[in-house]
Amino acid sequence: MLIELLVIGGASYTLRNARQKKANQSSDKDAKKTKHKLLHKNSAVNNKGELKQFEERELRSDMAISTVSLTLSVLGNLVYAPLIILSIPGWIYVSLPAVMQAIAQLREKKVDVSILFTITFIACITAGYYATGNLAAFFYVLSKKLIHTLKRDSQQSLVDVFGQHPNVVWLLVDGAEVSLSFDQLKKGDVVVVSAGETIPADGKVVDGNASVDQHLLTGESQPIDKGYDDTVFAATVVISGKVYVQVEKAGEESTAAQIGQILNQTTYFKTEGERYADALTQQTIMPTLIVGLISLPLLGPMGAVTMINAHFGYRMAMTSSVVSLSYLQVIAHRGILIKSGEVLDLLPKVDTLVFDKTGTLTMPQPTLGTIHAAEGFSENDVLAYAATAEYKQTHPIAMTLLAEAQRRGLTIAARGECAYQVGFGLLAQVGKRHIHLGSKRFMEHEQIIIADSFLTIYDEAESKGYSVVMLAVDGQVVGAIEMHASVRPEAKKVIASLKRDGLIKTTYIISGDSEAPTQRLSDDLGIDHYYAGVLPQHKADIIEQLQAEGKTVCYIGDGINDAIALKRANVSISMRGAATVATDTAQIVLMNENLNQLYYLLDIGDAFTNTMKGSCRSILIPSLVAAGGVLFLGVNLTGTILLKQIGLTVAMVKATQPLLKHHTTSSRLHMKPSVDCNHANKK
Repeated sequence: MLIELLVIGGASYTLRNARQKKANQSSDKDAKKTKHKLLHKNSAVNNKGELKQFEERELRSDMAISTVSLTLSVLGNLVYAPLIILSIPGWIYVSLPAVMQAIAQLREKKVDVSILFTITFIACITAGYYATGNLAAFFYVLSKKLIHTLKRDSQQSLVDVFGQHPNVVWLLVDGAEVSLSFDQLKKGDVVVVSAGETIPADGKVVDGNASVDQHLLTGESQPIDKGYDDTVFAATVVISGKVYVQVEKAGEESTAAQIGQILNQTTYFKTEGERYADALTQQTIMPTLIVGLISLPLLGPMGAVTMINAHFGYRMAMTSSVVSLSYLQVIAHRGILIKSGEVLDLLPKVDTLVFDKTGTLTMPQPTLGTIHAAEGFSENDVLAYAATAEYKQTHPIAMTLLAEAQRRGLTIAARGECAYQVGFGLLAQVGKRHIHLGSKRFMEHEQIIIADSFLTIYDEAESKGYSVVMLAVDGQVVGAIEMHASVRPEAKKVIASLKRDGLIKTTYIISGDSEAPTQRLSDDLGIDHYYAGVLPQHKADIIEQLQAEGKTVCYIGDGINDAIALKRANVSISMRGAATVATDTAQIVLMNENLNQLYYLLDIGDAFTNTMKGSCRSILIPSLVAAGGVLFLGVNLTGTILLKQIGLTVAMVKATQPLLKHHTTSSRLHMKPSVDCNHANKK
């Protein structure tokens, strides 16, 4: 019999090697065909993708072979004994990769899970436990196949959240609609998108009206009406109507494609739970071997092997990654972009929220209040100078000034050299005049004298919580423009909910504005502490100070003047919106620029931790029960195999439960006209 086994094993090894060599040759050909892709910045991801394709083919083949072998071994035991011999080649074939890996590990004086499987395999084949060995191999392959499929589908679904596009688009050419391949679409083309169709590229509506579902990209639960000059995004769907869209970003340049690339990278980051599972798996291999050796005199050879087989193997490590992917997918479907899975570990630890004021607690663009002008200047003169100085600037105040100047029909004069000082203001040359535009602090910094009348205007505006932009012409302040901030309507409710439910302990505001408006906003929103008059470069110092006090800080800023603070915080969140999300500094982006998502994000952090722990326990407990059963209840090898498989099934149910909840919640939310963050966002 031994000779027959050696012959069969040799034949299986030769066949396996031949298939591997063929796969490697195919890989080399594919690599040459895709060389330009592999030279891309994401070449590591492309390589991993090709390896996964080979793994999938091998797993499909192994699954089929293992199923046939198990069936033959069972029939051999029950019906016709010679069938057992026919089961051996397939059994050896699917077991060979683990055996070869074990040999390679031993040569390097290392151990991994393959050692445990190999010991079980050798024991079964030498002792004549063919059906049991086939069962172990079958569940080994089945478990790998199940987890690989779940991981692949979760990763693909995560990336595809923002990556869907039509194969064919309709282009407007000389008044006629012409079909064109999506790959040929370029900037400047005008595409026609009708009800039920997906918008293929980022762009502006040049004609028509439509209701657009963009919840996958922005998290907005209701369709948005789009008309002339409105911005639309790739991967969003026209629900009703028809629009003509001029393409601004197509293909990989579109917002959806850039987000897809970020999410593709995100799937390769390991969370703390995944690293813990990897470490625990590795750390328990040698103790398991020692326990098996010690139990040899007490339980006999097969009893010792059964004890070794009770180890949970790779199941915990792979299940933990499915948990992470499930939560990343659910969060992405809510319009929240997480750039690194590691952030999921940090969210439950956050106890301090720090808000940048402008663009975060208040709407990004302020409204224009009263314009005060010195003698000899009109309101329009002050506004025209201010708008000219801010020409081509894109920060909120500049956009407000330019919009109002355009509304009044004012002429924007030619502007010369311009110097912008972040947090202060700007200097510009307009004709022969030198313009200073900025805060009171900026004027004092530039040693420009401010008349008492303007100081009075400033004090009165500040007492009402308004910001003031001062204008100086040729070294003399000639105007003051009030800016009224609009507080986000959801801000107060969200902050109260976070504190009431214990998700956050302390809240802060950091603002470049003076103390009065900052304090007033802090009091209105129920925020515990505030820092006023802070320059952008000093925001990071405050973050470090809070961290030194033992706080775990989440900083929420607009991502423009807050880059350093965002990097220093334990968790950083941006609300800059989908158009610039791919280049944002923050770890997390709230796509719909709505603070309601903040409650959901911090709440789901606790759920992630609990699910990760529950899934790991579901893998670990059956293994401990199996080990105890071997010692005290005489559980055999088949019993340990089945117990571990039951544990894996329970763990996978727990790991994918967030997705089931998400689908149920999504159906319910789409039936409601509005959502209350305090109830709908809870698990």
